Amino acid sequence: MICGVEADLRRLWSAYAVSTYGTWLAFGAFPLIAVQVLHAPAFAVSLLEAAGLAAAALCALPLGWWVEHRPKRPVMIAMDLARFAAMASVPVAYAFEVLSYGQLLVVSVVAGTANIAFTAASGAYLKHLVPRSRLLAANGRFEGTSWVATAAGPPVGGTLVALLGPVVTVLADALSYLLSALGVLRIRGGDVAAPRVARFRVADLLAGGRVIARDPVLRRLFLNSILVSGLIMATTPLLAVLLLGEYRFSAWEYGLAFGVPALGGFAGARLSARLARRYGRHRVLTASGWLRSLFPLGLAFVGPGVAGLVTVIVVEALLITCMGVFNPIHATERLHRTPADHAARVLSTWSVSSKLLQAGLMAGWGVLGTLTSPLCAITVSGVLLLGTPLLLPRRGFESDG
Repeated sequence: MICGVEADLRRLWSAYAVSTYGTWLAFGAFPLIAVQVLHAPAFAVSLLEAAGLAAAALCALPLGWWVEHRPKRPVMIAMDLARFAAMASVPVAYAFEVLSYGQLLVVSVVAGTANIAFTAASGAYLKHLVPRSRLLAANGRFEGTSWVATAAGPPVGGTLVALLGPVVTVLADALSYLLSALGVLRIRGGDVAAPRVARFRVADLLAGGRVIARDPVLRRLFLNSILVSGLIMATTPLLAVLLLGEYRFSAWEYGLAFGVPALGGFAGARLSARLARRYGRHRVLTASGWLRSLFPLGLAFVGPGVAGLVTVIVVEALLITCMGVFNPIHATERLHRTPADHAARVLSTWSVSSKLLQAGLMAGWGVLGTLTSPLCAITVSGVLLLGTPLLLPRRGFESDG
């Protein structure tokens, strides 16, 4: 039985790995295409990210209920195929010289909606597949893979863009979703689905939110998580404009700036379970949560040239190492505290809320960056992040001992 679980976990992990590598290979592809191909200004680049996130989140809002009541593997396969079709349309349109800003928006919405549904289904399936005692180790494996992909993908992607053009990485990302679907198809174990209900009710949209609101630890983790991710993501388009536009970083330098620091995330993910066993999950989560709020302010000192590149690498490395420690513990505690028959809805609510806040903050920071400067807006985000640790849970977790 254990062997079967481990084999299926490897298949699920392989599917996750290949799509994650594809995603990070195409890191920054849409802002890069918007800036270099469509010559979009800073506000339009921010709007591209923000509108895609917001529309995807609204489209995905009822999907949590839909995913909950269906076997999870077919949902994951369907979402992979949807992401493939959406992303593959970009290089096709580029080849025929009909690529437009509007198409990038539509692709962002379709891919973002499918991402949310896939995340909800895969998280619920992981909770079903892996025993509670091994969940932190499993989350650490997925987190470590994500950071290795983050380290390798952007530099390789930047090199491919320099050699073959700006949409080649989007094609690679599209193909990765096909491989992911094949990986999920190979899983041989059982599946999980909540009992079917006669009809959909509007109240079902709020079921995940009610679970989060009733648990004080989940509630604090939720508020901290969405606010931190929102403030960090709000600066991503502006950082692209600053580095690629004002400071004239090349595509490979831009990829290097975000690729190398991800090795810290891999190290943090590998250490996460070990630190939690030694010091307790709550203590480690709190310490890493505080530290990850400090380092983004260092981006206020980014400038052009080699010094600016080194500054970005150092700041991002410190931030990502803390995130590598924090994220597996956060994900494990979230699954521990979520009832099995509400897992997909809680994860969907979490993703939708996070995406909506990210969209709002991206739009707001796009305006702020236009009225002031991208660097000023990035600095404001760093200052606000300093207060986010106050939202972390104040008491230990039950199994910390």
